[in-house]
Amino acid sequence: MVNEKLPKFWFLHPKLEPPQTGKTARTVARGHRVRTLLIITQFYPPDFAATGQLISELAAQLSDLKIKVSIFTGQPGYAFTKESAPQREATERVSIQRSRTSRILPLRIRGRAINGLLFCLRAAMHLLKTAKKRDILMVTTEPPYLPIMGYLANLVFGLPYVCLIYDLYPDVAVELNVVPAKHWLVRLWDRCNRQIWQRARAIVVLSSTMKQRIVAKCPEIADKITIVPSWADPKLISPLDKQRNWFAQKFNLTNKFTVLYSGNLGRCHDLDTILLAAQHLRDEPIQFVFIGRGAKLQSCLDQVQCLELTNCQFMPFQDKAVLPYSLTACDLSLVSIGLGLEGIIAPSKLYGILAAGRPVAAICASDSYLRQLLDEADCGRAFDNGDSWGLARFIRHLAANPLKASHLGRSGRRYLEDHFTPEIVARKYLEVFDQAFLGDE
Repeated sequence: MVNEKLPKFWFLHPKLEPPQTGKTARTVARGHRVRTLLIITQFYPPDFAATGQLISELAAQLSDLKIKVSIFTGQPGYAFTKESAPQREATERVSIQRSRTSRILPLRIRGRAINGLLFCLRAAMHLLKTAKKRDILMVTTEPPYLPIMGYLANLVFGLPYVCLIYDLYPDVAVELNVVPAKHWLVRLWDRCNRQIWQRARAIVVLSSTMKQRIVAKCPEIADKITIVPSWADPKLISPLDKQRNWFAQKFNLTNKFTVLYSGNLGRCHDLDTILLAAQHLRDEPIQFVFIGRGAKLQSCLDQVQCLELTNCQFMPFQDKAVLPYSLTACDLSLVSIGLGLEGIIAPSKLYGILAAGRPVAAICASDSYLRQLLDEADCGRAFDNGDSWGLARFIRHLAANPLKASHLGRSGRRYLEDHFTPEIVARKYLEVFDQAFLGDE
């Protein structure tokens, strides 16, 4: 049985097929070919990095589908309250091994590059020991050059691999002016990517615009690419009134209309438009809350001080157990993609917002997949980068019309339950792995 509401959604994500339910889903779970899966990713809980949190949830869902999952990861780089995590952990079907890679300036580009290289070396050593024991390998782009390990494991051991692309490199580095577009390193990286993608059994991307960018670079792999969005667990995060929310009460968020940005305050996100909107609304009963850390944190603090804004509050990353309360301690949540970065990154924070039943304001390019998704879900509105006045007017409108804000939040929640739950997404990954494992059979 297929949900009749799906056709418009599949236009946004053309490679996705309707999620299977009932008897069909159970048949897929019973009859799959992949039994053992190795996932390599630099970030994993207790790290606060969203990519690691998602991999953790995916591993749990796949284990429910009878897949034995092994995780190879690093020590926490963003969980600043924890110096280290156990080197080995295990549940019935998920085992975790952490390298001893050090955390060298994780918020700086050079430090992250060194950490990534060290982690790749550790991952190579791990593959030498375990590659022959696995049916299939999935490598993420955390760190960006990790997919090389999949390519080498396939060359040496014949291990089929799937690339999960969170962020598209070297495009990110070029757009952030870390390296010129015509630099030899960019050309070499693009050449390596093409080799890696062509040898991969499958490639998973998070959005239709990311697929478009990759196909433009390597048209011959178009059929290998599957769009599988991120997700959020509606059982973990559910709508909660601010007046009954201890987090909102603790930080005095109950008496004013609260606008929340929760997540990485990084170079890939447009925070300037948000702060300018806060400046426009400085004399109104509206407050902005930023939860997270990142390379732009200090510049945001400096800008708030320079503009003498008293309507902005900054907090550190929150533990996963706190997310159901922090994400519902607001009246509107924000998502942003920096100018020129559409199709290069895909913010996962959107799905937690939908689960929390809060309306969304997205700052993004005119061709962003976010605009189609928000329209389809009827859960918010998108604004061009730099349109701080438009964002401010929308915030003011929702503050004056709580019934409208409530409608948008409920609509987004329903949309998530139909399309972006862990169970739905895990079945899609299972299909990708099975097809990749079968190869050309």
